[in-house]
Amino acid sequence: MEEINIINNDGFNRISEIILKSNNNTLAAKLSKKSLINFFLKVCAVLSRIKLIIFKENNHNIFYCIIAKKQKYLYKYITMIAISAENINKTFYKDKLQTRALINFSVKIPSGSIFGLLGPNGAGKSTFINILAGLVNKDSGEIFIQGINADKETKLCKKKIGIVPQELNIDPFFTPYELLELQAGLYGVPMNKRNTLNILKKLGLEKQRDSYARTLSGGMRRRLLVAKSLVHNPDIIILDEPTAGVDVELRQSLWSYIKELNQLGKTICLTTHYLEEAENLCSDILIMNKGSIIVNKKKSDILNLLINKKVTFILENIIDILPKELEKFKPDIKDSSLALEYNKNDYQLIEIIEILKKNNLKFTEINTDEGDLEDVFLNLVK
Repeated sequence: MEEINIINNDGFNRISEIILKSNNNTLAAKLSKKSLINFFLKVCAVLSRIKLIIFKENNHNIFYCIIAKKQKYLYKYITMIAISAENINKTFYKDKLQTRALINFSVKIPSGSIFGLLGPNGAGKSTFINILAGLVNKDSGEIFIQGINADKETKLCKKKIGIVPQELNIDPFFTPYELLELQAGLYGVPMNKRNTLNILKKLGLEKQRDSYARTLSGGMRRRLLVAKSLVHNPDIIILDEPTAGVDVELRQSLWSYIKELNQLGKTICLTTHYLEEAENLCSDILIMNKGSIIVNKKKSDILNLLINKKVTFILENIIDILPKELEKFKPDIKDSSLALEYNKNDYQLIEIIEILKKNNLKFTEINTDEGDLEDVFLNLVK
């Protein structure tokens, strides 16, 4: 039995492992993933002292814990997987044409992650989100929200998810404050547990709280959609193109708030056409096309798929004839600038530098281009 004293938020990051034993002293479970531990502790942050008595795992990666405080037992659970989709298929029919939007689509979205769902138009991203929201019926497959079957416990699963749709679906005759209060009422949130004013403040809509929604700018309406998704304090937030039509300053503000929500233990699933946004925010990324998954990996692993690198040398002197040894690197000369491309699996940068030294090509500056998520995306979906 473990006892953890929580002093402040900094203490969460210092915990790297929890070992729990059952009553007969046999090893029941071992938890070593720092992100999972942090998330669990943040869920329990309201307790000044917690005792983890029992720790079990079922077939859907749910971890059940009994937490004791002052002789009163509270039952909490945490899951390693926020959303699990297994072999989802969906076909749309129009006249005599059929479009397979999702083909044996399977994904596991880790709890506490910022998960990026990327793909060109028509890839199936919005179809998957609409299935999660209950707006589209899947043809086959199963979906589990924190280990709970979405078909059998639909109402419970919907309470765990907040969805920001791609379309602006705001009643123009209500104010932001009224819309959030209405949304909270629809979810059954008691008056004394509502957080309307704080949500409006966090999203920069505090001054517009009493303005009619029809008077808001496009960016403000987009932020209002995000606000509506948060009124019931969901564990999972799904954002479908959240920064579309938002200016650069407001986009940065939204990014900051998304990160803040994630640090509070929220799982974020993000679809976006801004690859810079996905690279900046996401820890895990899935790239899909035509209803099928192309790649689903950690962001760092996806960036490692780039095997071609580019290096540019600023030479001391302009050269007319290149050494033949450099021809295999696709040289591009502009004045004193020499750009070369190389396969990182075949060559190292030091080898290219040695070739330059060998041929007495002196340089004053060197710049490397490692590539980014956009390069990977374009290579995978073409």
